[in-house]
Amino acid sequence: QVQLVESGGGLVQPGGSLRLSCVASGSIVSINSMGWYRQAPGKERELVATITRGGSTNYADSVKGRFTISRDNAKSTTYLQMNTLKPEDTALYYCAARLLSQTDYNYWGQGTQVTVSS
Repeated sequence: QVQLVESGGGLVQPGGSLRLSCVASGSIVSINSMGWYRQAPGKERELVATITRGGSTNYADSVKGRFTISRDNAKSTTYLQMNTLKPEDTALYYCAARLLSQTDYNYWGQGTQVTVSS
């Protein structure tokens, strides 16, 4: 009973920056953690970053030091700040939510495309 809508994707040059947003609606108080995933053509979906309600974060090794996940609970919005973008960051990025007392991310957004090219 949670709906997620991503936005902020687009075309950017290598070395540039982009910020993705994910607005959640529905049973917001039930959300324990939020995550960002991405999937490139011909590749499996991979975890990019996660953040708990308390603000604890985790990142994939490929983006650590370049990407920052944050969460504004008052606005029901999760952000992914992406800096020093590389062509290999090109993918469809998905926002996901995990509810309290659950182990899986059960709710997903529709995705937003990020393209990094010269």
